[in-house]
Amino acid sequence: MTKANEDAIPEGDYKYAWTPTSNVPLDDFLSKYKPSMVENDGTKPWIWVEKGGDTRSFTPADEIAVLEESSKILTEITDQIENIKNDPSIPTRSNKKTGAKSKKEVREELQRDARERFEQIARKYNYLCGKWLMFASTEKIDMIWSSLATSLINGPLADTDAFCAKVATTPRDANPNHLHVICLYFPDVYNKDAVTKAMKILLRNHGFNLSGVKSDMYTLLDTNALSILGIDSKHPSGIPSTIWKNKDLMDDKEIQALKDAFFAELKGGKSSIAQSPDKADPNDKKAMDVSAADKPKTKRKQKDIFASDDDDDDDDNDGEQKRRAELMQKKKATAVSKRRIDKDKDSDEDQEKPKRKAARRS
Repeated sequence: MTKANEDAIPEGDYKYAWTPTSNVPLDDFLSKYKPSMVENDGTKPWIWVEKGGDTRSFTPADEIAVLEESSKILTEITDQIENIKNDPSIPTRSNKKTGAKSKKEVREELQRDARERFEQIARKYNYLCGKWLMFASTEKIDMIWSSLATSLINGPLADTDAFCAKVATTPRDANPNHLHVICLYFPDVYNKDAVTKAMKILLRNHGFNLSGVKSDMYTLLDTNALSILGIDSKHPSGIPSTIWKNKDLMDDKEIQALKDAFFAELKGGKSSIAQSPDKADPNDKKAMDVSAADKPKTKRKQKDIFASDDDDDDDDNDGEQKRRAELMQKKKATAVSKRRIDKDKDSDEDQEKPKRKAARRS
């Protein structure tokens, strides 16, 4: 490969990669090599699990051509974006009367054009591969990674176009808030139906927080590091680092409904990993209604004919408490009435004082 092995499945004796031909069962592999426990010393940055079915067919020469052509476009767009920023003739705000577009609108047009040109290059050289991106904290990564890898080989994700997955190991200098990246690979990330199908499973069967779909071309790196495309969220061109955002594939309500259904089942002690959302029984209304959460049924309290005397004592105590409450209410009423009488008496005395003073003066 002409790029660094960030998106290439390791070959040879790399023990941190599992394939269907491996000598150890997947469960044993996942138990032995946990991302939170494997320290990256520069030689083991990723743990891989491969399902098979990789249909990528580009050659090293194709990869070099992709890098060269896309790099030229990226340089061109980046320069144009910079010129827009410094061009005083392009207003900060659009003007409907004159039809002038704002800097933001002109910039976004260029960025959309760049994305379309990148896709044309990808299709020209069949360089269509890419991945769904996910992130997880060190304290949860082992469970999340194991769930994803198992699903890819023996669960709902096995029925998708996804052919392999990887997770980042732990850096030596990892801080307490370190996040591990997980990548789920597809041979053609421009296939909207394929990535959406996997998205539904990642949400409904795993409850993952998804960070978008990224093309491998956007992270393409020359072996000699002479050229790098490196489109990320901080790139000066402002080109989106993902070709699909979550909202491009599903609306927010549907996304939340799928995740809610997963966590409802999780809370109820059920497993949603075994079945794909697309294969749910259409006659099972509860399974199909992903927005409905399991609600505990309230049990009616019935009189136990075998209740002990202690239970009767409880009833007697309840009656005694009621009587005490009624007595307290009567005492309060009496106290209120007494305060009113005292107040009226004080008022009468106040009225009598001026009369007595007037009588003395006369």
